[in-house]
Amino acid sequence: MIKYLNPIVLLVISNVFMTFAWYGHLRHKNSALWVVILVSWGIAFFEYCFQVPANRFGNEVYNVVQLKTIQEVITLSVFSVFSILYLKEQFKWNYLVGFIFIVLAVFFIFKK
Repeated sequence: MIKYLNPIVLLVISNVFMTFAWYGHLRHKNSALWVVILVSWGIAFFEYCFQVPANRFGNEVYNVVQLKTIQEVITLSVFSVFSILYLKEQFKWNYLVGFIFIVLAVFFIFKK
């Protein structure tokens, strides 16, 4: 069980860093662009420190398509929470419908 969860935990941590690197600067629109680029690169370094091992270990238990599918679902989940709590965006009903379709895609990707 640990073997299956470790890549997922690493992907969640990676995606938290990635989301802050890509979108965290949107709360700091008065900062110079070159500053937010450098800060984002610094944050992205930590994302890669978790992403690369997640893919390396994950590929031992999942195929590449399954691993990428897991990563995309985690990305959307982390981003949804981030956009609501950090960026104060509203979550709309059509976002939920879109996510339901993505979950259906996950079902088919993992179907034997």
